[in-house]
Amino acid sequence: MSGIGLLNENSLHASLKEWYAQPGAQFEVLVDGYVIDIVQDDLLLEIQTSSFASIKTKLSNLLPSHQIRLIYPIAAEKWIIRLMEDSTDEMSRRKSPKRGRVEDLFYEMVRFPWLLANPNFSLEVLMIKEEEVRRFKGKRLWRSRGWGIEGRRLLEVTDRKLFHNPEDWRDLLPEKLGTSFTTGDLAETSGISKPLAQKMTYCLRKVKMIDFKGKKGRFNLYEIAGN
Repeated sequence: MSGIGLLNENSLHASLKEWYAQPGAQFEVLVDGYVIDIVQDDLLLEIQTSSFASIKTKLSNLLPSHQIRLIYPIAAEKWIIRLMEDSTDEMSRRKSPKRGRVEDLFYEMVRFPWLLANPNFSLEVLMIKEEEVRRFKGKRLWRSRGWGIEGRRLLEVTDRKLFHNPEDWRDLLPEKLGTSFTTGDLAETSGISKPLAQKMTYCLRKVKMIDFKGKKGRFNLYEIAGN
């Protein structure tokens, strides 16, 4: 069997599974050799709280014959809690200045962008408030000044966005962007970083939701497909 099992389930994953499931849902179901987080009727639900790389093979093998929804949490608000090495007492609790947004999903979606066009695939982003628990481990983690991430805790789900049809993905492109644009234009109008805009255009171009139209100076020029 392959997949996330109950023995190594983290707090955030377990909390989201409980939050998301509807009455009658089945948990940890074996389907074609893989353990599925939630099965609701004919829909397989997989909650991924870390890198998409670990689920790539699972999705590729199951999608030809199953409807799968990947559920991905993004922290719109994060509190960082620090614990001493051998204690559960909090040393400090502070709010992180970083605020996630829906477009952050493309940091992971670049691993298999072709799934955006697969009719059996859907992705739901859950915008959440969370706590990230860090524990002091001394010289063992010298790169992070001795602090290691021990876990993530769900505080609240604040919003959700489902992507299923091509139109859902194209809706992420701002109206004021126009029909022709560069990654720089996309970054500016969306308020995201240029590297993230590049990942976004890479994914959308791979599934022909946007087309390469040539050059604008030294930058690639794209156009929304169908315009």
